[in-house]
Order: sequence, then C-alpha cells, then structure tokens
Amino acid sequence: MTAPIEISLLVCTRNRAAALPALLASITRALDHSARRTIEVVIVDNGSTDATAGLLRTWRDAQRCSVRLLGEERPGLARARNRGLGAVRGAIVAMTDDDCVLHAAYFEGLARCFAEVGSPAIVGGRILPGDARDLAVTLKLEDHPMVAPPGAFPGGFVMGANLAMTADVLSRVGGFDERFGAGAPFIAAEDTDFLFRALGLGIPLRYDPRFVVDHHHGRRDIADETRLLAGYSFGDGALYAKYLFRDRRVLAFLCRDLAALWFDVTRPITTHRGISHFRAFCLRHRFRGMVAFALRSTATAQRSGTGLLPPT
Repeated sequence: MTAPIEISLLVCTRNRAAALPALLASITRALDHSARRTIEVVIVDNGSTDATAGLLRTWRDAQRCSVRLLGEERPGLARARNRGLGAVRGAIVAMTDDDCVLHAAYFEGLARCFAEVGSPAIVGGRILPGDARDLAVTLKLEDHPMVAPPGAFPGGFVMGANLAMTADVLSRVGGFDERFGAGAPFIAAEDTDFLFRALGLGIPLRYDPRFVVDHHHGRRDIADETRLLAGYSFGDGALYAKYLFRDRRVLAFLCRDLAALWFDVTRPITTHRGISHFRAFCLRHRFRGMVAFALRSTATAQRSGTGLLPPT
C-alpha cells in the first residue's frame, strides 16, 4: 500500500530559468534532510518561453520523491496556483515562490508546526533576505509565533512566498481569485484575498518561524520598491471594492486607514525612502484599486448584458 503523502510543496514559475537552479537545489537538500517523510513536489510552469521546461524535467528525473510537472499557459500567478492546488495530494499543502531558497530543515519545521495546530489551519513561515544588497521588502523576520486576530486585515501578516495550510482549507475557502496577483489586472493581493476569506470562515491564521525560506527578490532601487508597494496597495483596494457591500470588515479597514493618516504627522514611517507620507501613499493607491475594480466589474456586467455586477 502506498503511504499517504504528508506534505505537498507547490511552486509556480514563469521564465525564471536563471533563478530556478538555486530553488531546486534547496528543495533537494530539504528532501534529503526529511528522507523519512512522504513528500511530493508539484511545479506549475506558467507558460515559460525560456529554458525552464527542460531544466525542470532534468531535475525531476534526478529526484527520489514524487515530482509532478504541470502546465498553465494562461498567464497569472493565481491561475498557476489554482492549477497546482487542483493536483496536490498532501495532508499539508505548502507554497513558495520561484525566487526563494528553502532552508535544509524546511520540511521538518513545517511538520513540527502542523503537529501542534488543529485542522483547518493556515500558517505562514519566516522569510529572510537572500541577498544583503536587496532592499528589505517582501520579508517576514519575526522570530516568534503569532496568531492573527479574527478581525484583522491579513495583508502582510504572512505572505504567499512561504505559506502552508491543511488540505481541508482548500475545500472550505476555494481557490485564488484569478483577477488578483502577478500577471492579472489587479497585480497583487491574491494571497490576501484568500486569507481574508479564510478568516471570515473562522479558519485560524498563524505565523511560525520554524519553516524558513530566503527570498532573492533582487529589488535594489528605491523606485522598484515604491512601485512594488503601490501595487500592493492597489491590489488591497481592489479587494476592498470586491467585499465593500457584503462584508462589514472592509468598512472597518477603511475607517482605520483614514484614522491612520494622522500618524503620518505624529509617527511617520521613514523606512521607505521613496515615500514621504507612507499611510497617505497607501490609501491613495487603495482608492485607485477600488475605482479600477468597480469600473472593471461594471464593464464586465455590461458586456454580459445583465446590467448586474457578476458574483465574486
């Protein structure tokens, strides 16, 4: 009888053949470190046109665990993740990005963490800088466990670059909204939208530093950081608009954002050198996202001939 799969690791990639060897080598090291566990790796190639496909096949053929290579030609990280999530078989489903590197004890830390939580549960792991020259963004540095309050906005509490969940979460929450995230109209917040829905269903959201990746994101220019943070807020704003009239939490988030403007004067955030009034900056781009989502939804309804906004 085949042993049940304990952990599925999902990776989505697109045209990152230069960066993939570091990730793949780290997965091999982590698998060797956890040889007694049943682990599968599911990799979704999101329409790559470089050497990615051949590189993945060569790596797969050298592994001792189950490795499945899937394709999703339609661009979009959320689409690629949904393709992979439809195929995973593990009791725990973990995700990382193609510019990350797993620590050797990654699977062991993941297993210890989930042995201590109930089901369903979502847990984000630690994300450390992969290169000291990169700016300190898209990281999660805390060295202690945390639990998100049920009414909290989940953006930034944990991140999709190192995220795991029990398999039953998928049947309860559903997939990622394919309008959000890299390669989609709303270029971020696909993970935040997923977590927002999970919290609304009462599924606990935790952070645990015991499973760790290094993030080699490569952003070293202030302008790149500013664009990234604008995109995050734009995606958050689209999320606000998606739920504005059917989830009271969004109104609370908006009120909190407006009240926080005063802190730009009394307690300014100075860690982002390209942004002078950080909270106002975020709110401005959130409003952009809200407007863009409303306009796109209206246009979609008009094209369908119903005159009604489509369900989301």
